[in-house]
Amino acid sequence: MEKIRLYKDSPAYKPYTPDFYIFDILLWTLQGPNKEKLIWEGYHLSCWFLTMRSLQYSIFINTKLGCWVKKESRRKTPAVVCLKENERLFGDSALGSVKNPKTVYRYLQCLLGKKFNNPQVALYEKWFPEHQLQEDPVRGTVYFKNSEDLQYTPEELLGMMLNYSRGLAQDFAEQPIKDVVITVPAFFNQAERRAVLQAAQMAGLKVLQLINDNTAVALNYGVFRRKDIDSTPKNIMFYDMGSGSTTATIVTYQTVKTKESGTQPQLQIRGVGFDRGLGGFEMDLRLRDHLAKLFNDQQKSKKDVRENYRAMAKLLKEAQRLKTVLSANVEFMAQVEGLMDDIDFKSKVTRSEFEALCADLFERVPISVQDALSAAEMQLDEIEQVILVGGSTRVPKVQEVLLKAVGKEELGKNINADEAAAMGAVYQAAALSKAFRVKPFLVRDAAVFPIQVEFTRETEEDGVKSLKHNKRILFQRMAPYPQRKVITFNRYNDDFAFDVNYGDLSFLKQEDLSMFGSLNLTTVKLSGVGSSFQKHSDAESKGIKAHFNMDESGVLLLDRVSCFTLYILELGNTISTLFGGGSSEPAPNVTEPVQVTFALEKEKKSSYIQILKIISHHLHLSLKDEKDAEKSANAEAEKEAESKAKPQKKSKISDEITVELVINDILNPTTDDLASSKKKLQDLTDRDLAKHEREKTLNSLEAFIFETQDKLYQEDYQLVVSEEEKEQISAKLSEASAWMDEDGYTATTKELRGKLSELKSLCKDMFFRVEERRKWPDRLASLESMLNTSSFFLRSAKLIPEDDQIFTEVELNMLEKVINETTTWKNETVAEQEKRSPKERPVLLSKDIESKLALLDREVNYLLSKAKFAKPKTKAKAKNSTSTDKSSKANSTAEEKVIPPTEESTDKKSETAEDVKPGDAPPTEEKTAQKDSDSQSQPTEETTTTGRSAIPHSDDDDGEL
Repeated sequence: MEKIRLYKDSPAYKPYTPDFYIFDILLWTLQGPNKEKLIWEGYHLSCWFLTMRSLQYSIFINTKLGCWVKKESRRKTPAVVCLKENERLFGDSALGSVKNPKTVYRYLQCLLGKKFNNPQVALYEKWFPEHQLQEDPVRGTVYFKNSEDLQYTPEELLGMMLNYSRGLAQDFAEQPIKDVVITVPAFFNQAERRAVLQAAQMAGLKVLQLINDNTAVALNYGVFRRKDIDSTPKNIMFYDMGSGSTTATIVTYQTVKTKESGTQPQLQIRGVGFDRGLGGFEMDLRLRDHLAKLFNDQQKSKKDVRENYRAMAKLLKEAQRLKTVLSANVEFMAQVEGLMDDIDFKSKVTRSEFEALCADLFERVPISVQDALSAAEMQLDEIEQVILVGGSTRVPKVQEVLLKAVGKEELGKNINADEAAAMGAVYQAAALSKAFRVKPFLVRDAAVFPIQVEFTRETEEDGVKSLKHNKRILFQRMAPYPQRKVITFNRYNDDFAFDVNYGDLSFLKQEDLSMFGSLNLTTVKLSGVGSSFQKHSDAESKGIKAHFNMDESGVLLLDRVSCFTLYILELGNTISTLFGGGSSEPAPNVTEPVQVTFALEKEKKSSYIQILKIISHHLHLSLKDEKDAEKSANAEAEKEAESKAKPQKKSKISDEITVELVINDILNPTTDDLASSKKKLQDLTDRDLAKHEREKTLNSLEAFIFETQDKLYQEDYQLVVSEEEKEQISAKLSEASAWMDEDGYTATTKELRGKLSELKSLCKDMFFRVEERRKWPDRLASLESMLNTSSFFLRSAKLIPEDDQIFTEVELNMLEKVINETTTWKNETVAEQEKRSPKERPVLLSKDIESKLALLDREVNYLLSKAKFAKPKTKAKAKNSTSTDKSSKANSTAEEKVIPPTEESTDKKSETAEDVKPGDAPPTEEKTAQKDSDSQSQPTEETTTTGRSAIPHSDDDDGEL
């Protein structure tokens, strides 16, 4: 990925086959203790396949953006969950459970945010008649009845898949993961988006953002082509046909100027067209029914295969494989072993037969293109390129029809059709994260469905009162988001209510509109409006303002509702100065000043006289007579005229209004319902973990028994074990093996661990003796090599001339002592070990050898480090020096000869000042440093044996202790 780098002050800084409703999940984690890696895991979760992705950065690893494989070495896995009586399976394991298709759940996204009476639910029952779908009596939604005691909602099952995805990511990252980014189809409405958020909440995941999959694809395309983006707009169409739906998206790329980061590339979603029912899954169903007809026509069984759920599940699996093969071959032999009643099925299917079965589907391919152009208000010649996305675009007939519809020379195939959405989500998550700094790429997503506010107010015409219905557009179709909007209600002075609904949806087909769900989103009831107006009855009303926010996930929120009133402060200030003299302190005779604030209007002099009388009475003040009051009124009128010419000071006050939301599309689950779902999923997870731990312990016990029985007859083990010990171990292993065959597979994890611990304790001494004998050759060779190296170093150090010696006698003696002691210990211990029998506990231990190695290595490294930073002693050279005799003022020149101090005089000279004879130059820095060096005391043997201190490593160090 281009230009991804960490903040320097960050703690982490060191240098599709897609399916029905496509989901991409991005999981983020920061690697723990060393904090040298930052890893994001991304998953392409659809109704059928889950694809893994990661973004990893390290100082020693080049930045890498791409897919990583799961433990079965596959980049994607079926998004299927199987709930058996005491077992839960995912992916390929769940898909293989066709013996009981009732327990296998897939294609769940088409049930999210749907009520039981929605036509989509009836269509799902037609696809999978083996499932029992029931209606929730409170929310009106759907749930699966697994048994009399067990039932699961689509959100809970999707939460299980999300949790399974997190487990795969945690195994890869080796870190716990909680934050997640999920991409959803652009045509998901508010209820469907909330259902995805609820599923993630049940799984204990924190959703950072929901991003539309077409937007993520466009971002992935633009990030790697940012050099080609300039101020000239470029329009690209992405045609995405997955397993269950088709989406055509028009995106405009260009550079724009921003205040924060200057000129940056930007993508803007201009138009979206979609078909919820056009995709590869519908082709699979038609192939499945065709294969069922071929089997019935063969008349190998008297039963109708379409009434056997297990057989139809097998045919669906074969149909999916057949569709893939026919994309590259003109004919293929479909075959299923033991389809029904142990009867095998085999029949040839051609590509022309497949295209005839799906002829009406191929006719719908260009419709989404026209819808996208209509939404963007563009013509086809304005589109520079059409790029294919999604696994079902690999069907040759789809490409043929689409190419003819768009009129281009060729279709773009320059992005990864299966993984582009998740790759774009990875980059978006990097942009959201504070741990990464990526080059900005601005994204302006668009709301596919318009949203408006509707309310009713009372009007009066010719004395007749009536109710008038009003509509105000909140977000138009293809309006960009995230965005905040404010709706103002000016003609209400009492409590009222308004509705938030979808706007004009005439662009939808009748089939899509019937599956859309409720057009009324929310009813908002406001209380406290009347009391707020009464509280500020003397102020100017600025209306009731409702603040809406469509966040980055495309979810509409009502932030708050406020009542705004406006006060004008000019008259209040005038009266305050009249009695207070313009000072902030009250007048001497005034116990408490009274502030009077109201709007200035055209009033007569008598009004001012009455006001002044009231104020004077309240403050126990008296005017001299009516004339004084009239003069004061005249002065106030003149000041009023002057104030009108000046802008008045205004103060806006807002009061929060109590809001009650009534959700009309799909009720959110209550807090208790969410807690119950979380507990249900957690109990299943705990059960899976306990089952996994038991299986792991069982396998470990079984492997230990077989491996140890085999080791007893290996040469290494026969050498160290006596016959008596061998018989005892063999008898215990045979006993444990018999117990495994009889009771082991029903034993608890605790019992299995106890049996394994007992066997390991019995064989511990034998394993120890074998392990020690295997380590001896390498350890002893290392010790011998270290002794030779240390001895050579010691001899070389002793050969250094005394004048140039940098090591003290104590240091060299200490090294020699360690070498001698280690040599003696090695010879004696090896000799003693050779006298012992291999069946006895050894006296020569590998840990003791390693300890001796460490001691030698420490002593030698200390001396090497000292030699590395020590400065060589410089010999003084003869120089001419000139001194001035101050008493005789005569110049004299003499040659100075510097004699280094001897060892006998070192201590004495260090205690007294150096004598300088007349005619000699003062001691130089080199001589002083040499004397200081010679005067340092040597370390004693006692302090040396306790350990070495750190060696100075600056350039000014002289290498001494």
